[in-house]
Amino acid sequence: QVQLVESGGGLVQAGGSLRLSCAASGSMFSINSMGWYRQAPGKQRELVAAITRGSSTNYADSVKGRFTISRDNAKNTMYLQMNSLKPEDTAVYYCNAANVLFGSREDYWGQGTQVTVSS
Repeated sequence: QVQLVESGGGLVQAGGSLRLSCAASGSMFSINSMGWYRQAPGKQRELVAAITRGSSTNYADSVKGRFTISRDNAKNTMYLQMNSLKPEDTAVYYCNAANVLFGSREDYWGQGTQVTVSS
């Protein structure tokens, strides 16, 4: 089992910045990918950014150049630096940890943290 706890959400004006953190604990040896997802009201949850154990990253087109995902393996913590925030970035942001192996996937989720960007 893996436990994930997000922090760092809040209210910010458009153009501002926030940094989200995700502290992980438990059986992290089985995790080979971590990421941030978000879900806005009335919309499906979507991938924002992901990072592998080897620190390869990928981003949603909508956040490229504005968001940066990183991880500190020694601290079992993942971060999402969000700059130039837009009102459309408003959503609940979820931390995800996944064990992806031979086409199967086991996911763990945090409780979510609200990010609200005012115009």
